[in-house]
Amino acid sequence: MALSSKQQEYLRRCDHRWNIKVGAVRSGKSWLDYAVVIPKRLTCMQGQGAALMLGNTQGTVNRNIIEPMRDIWGDKLVGRIISGENYANIFGQKVYVLGADKQNSVTKIQGMTVEYAYGDEMTTWAQPVFEMLKSRLSCAHSAFDGTANPDSAHHWLKKFIDSDADVFCQTSVIDDNPFLPQEYIAQLKKEYAGTVYYKRFIKGEWAAAEGACYPLFAADKNRYILYIAPPVAYANIGVDFGGGTSGHAFQCVGFTHRMENMIVLEEYFNPAALDPATLESEFVNFARMCTQKYAIQGVYCDSAEQTLINGLRNAAARTGLRVNIYNALKKPINDRIRAACKLQGADRFKVMAHCTATIDAYQSAVYDAKQLTADVRLDNGTYNVDTLDATEYAYEREIYDLCDAR
Repeated sequence: MALSSKQQEYLRRCDHRWNIKVGAVRSGKSWLDYAVVIPKRLTCMQGQGAALMLGNTQGTVNRNIIEPMRDIWGDKLVGRIISGENYANIFGQKVYVLGADKQNSVTKIQGMTVEYAYGDEMTTWAQPVFEMLKSRLSCAHSAFDGTANPDSAHHWLKKFIDSDADVFCQTSVIDDNPFLPQEYIAQLKKEYAGTVYYKRFIKGEWAAAEGACYPLFAADKNRYILYIAPPVAYANIGVDFGGGTSGHAFQCVGFTHRMENMIVLEEYFNPAALDPATLESEFVNFARMCTQKYAIQGVYCDSAEQTLINGLRNAAARTGLRVNIYNALKKPINDRIRAACKLQGADRFKVMAHCTATIDAYQSAVYDAKQLTADVRLDNGTYNVDTLDATEYAYEREIYDLCDAR
């Protein structure tokens, strides 16, 4: 089994209470863990406490760690998570697999004695979960291994790493992985160029998100504008409802063959307060226009407004508009921003020239300068964030396919 120099260093030095790898994406952090570190830790347990795996969600731990580990070691050594029980049998140990993204996840580990814990995507955790975990590692030989991509320089995990706790932290850049194809590295650097994600996910640096959310778009909008729409395989419609200082926005977003490109095809934005009947009429007109031009797969609406969504469904049925209307997933905003930045860096994000509200919104979006510990897109009514939300509702279900297309 070939290991990079960074991976060999980690194995030599991971004898601390807290052992954390922080750095660039695809730098070999997680691979070392599911190939070597986790199996070794679990087989050396002394039966004095529980084994625990934490991640953003149970699903991400399963996808990022358990499934790849099973591919290497097989079903007999790496079992599947038992539905409803929150654990899997791995290397002879009962390993609890839990999400840590919400503060109420604290209750899932409260009262446990943890002999070994593993942490995936640590910067996505709710801090109270991590604080509780500290008190649960109560065996004399308890140990923790974890990975993280850097976040804000003021993030709570950065402060912990820099404290006087018994921490070994290894930092890596993407070039530390000698097994990645150079063409892939070059493409990834291009996709993140000019954004805070280049510092974090390529150079492995803790860096604050400052200024424009979409710096490449803000610097050169003409790079992304189309005057003639190419053929699209299908399209989605995103809907954000207005209220207070916000407006109503409908966005039609198309995807070309094999997810090569994502294109904002049509837009509707009305900053005025609309009564439900007018809103329904405007939606029907917009959606009908889109269905006449494109194969609409689904309409995805802000799930906070169930009454208005039901109104759209009734209006569609009443007028013979054949569209499927669903709740938007509402993935974390920063996941949506990151996906858009990556597509823009690869020149795979396009906007039709007549979608002027969209163009202005992507040029104007900025991070909230008052937020130091987290990346927060400013939403105070000074620019059209509603169009951004509607666009994201239309493409968020396709993020994995879009970002994995190349």
